[in-house]
Amino acid sequence: MKKSLMMGLSIITTSFLFAQTKVDAIINAKEAERIEKTLSSDDMRGRKAFTPDIDKAADFIADEFKKIGLQTFNNNKTYKEEFAIVHPKLISVWATFDGNAVDPKNIIIVTCQPQLKIDQTSGYEIAAIDAGGSLSRQAAAFTQANKNFLVIVNESYASTFLRLMRRSLFKTDKNVIFVLGNILPKNFTIEATHEITEQALANVVGILPGKSKKDEYVIFSGHYDHLGVGKPVNGDSIYNGANDDAAGTTAVIMLARYFKALGNNERTVVFAAFTAEEVGGFGSQYFSRQFDPAKVVAMFNIEMIGTESKWGRNSAYITGFEKTDMGSILQKNLEGTGFNFYPDPYPEQQLFYRSDNATLARLGVPAHTISTSKMDSEPNYHKVSDQIETLDMDNMAMIIKSIALSSKTIVAGKDTPTRVKIEDLR
Repeated sequence: MKKSLMMGLSIITTSFLFAQTKVDAIINAKEAERIEKTLSSDDMRGRKAFTPDIDKAADFIADEFKKIGLQTFNNNKTYKEEFAIVHPKLISVWATFDGNAVDPKNIIIVTCQPQLKIDQTSGYEIAAIDAGGSLSRQAAAFTQANKNFLVIVNESYASTFLRLMRRSLFKTDKNVIFVLGNILPKNFTIEATHEITEQALANVVGILPGKSKKDEYVIFSGHYDHLGVGKPVNGDSIYNGANDDAAGTTAVIMLARYFKALGNNERTVVFAAFTAEEVGGFGSQYFSRQFDPAKVVAMFNIEMIGTESKWGRNSAYITGFEKTDMGSILQKNLEGTGFNFYPDPYPEQQLFYRSDNATLARLGVPAHTISTSKMDSEPNYHKVSDQIETLDMDNMAMIIKSIALSSKTIVAGKDTPTRVKIEDLR
């Protein structure tokens, strides 16, 4: 019995030391600085979404994923997860319900088509949003269903109806028409003209397939876009975004290299660099739609980890800490390291809802953002001064190491965080 126990302890100790050796060799300040210097260089011109500059950053990240040996997502030909954002501008609309004209102010059309003309024979499903409940949530269920709908919205929502108007949406061949009213029509005619503009975007995504639990996903993510080029401030016009969020993207690349080298992930690990966080979170929203949320076990979104937290070095905070037990799992795995994860100290800023974790969190996924940014006093946030010289690379490397070690039981399939209670979200 004692011999078996000693052998077991030896195996555990050897495994831990192996993991620790790997993490020290792969995740270090020198490597973090190499990646950071490239992503936040003036050559990247601030990595603004919808500009050629962000394409350079995407190519660099994709090349890093290729060198690491990650697989592409969904057997794509490249690591780029390409999609389009459509901006419809309404030119004209008219409609009749059972022979009666409908006030155009009571019609909102979610479409990517410049010309739309339908009636009761067009195969649209007629549905209703009744009084009570959240209008936005109920409406989202229709717009995300990938079907053609005519939705009658109860007049009790008159004061908030216009919030359903969409200035930007993902490209689709389906249409959803919302009409404010209380009667479902038997016969109808709707015609609309829109001016359509389209813009291309791309996330960068790589995966390590799991061994025994391939259909369970653990996601490490960060956004790689920033604000681009603006008006000069003391002769500098480039918003380099070293901390926001080249730091998080650097972490994703280094974590990918670490878990690939370790080679023992039982769950499938997904590494994602999101686009367009700064202009609406389009990258993470599109990415989230590619997954069954029930199969996503955890999401580690990493945002601005290049500076010390309010508690000093060797610490970070987790947004929405109290919403799942994921933070407790991570801290348990760090016992004896001297590193601490804390709950978000800035709850009034609603950070849990403001970063790329939010879309999956709203679907019940234990999706949290890890950060050190002092949001009440971060001097370089969204300024041209957010450059690599302002970052503590040694501390940043320690944070990335701690994320790697703290997530090990989740990646290994030994721990499964509790789900977010959707009904408790605002």
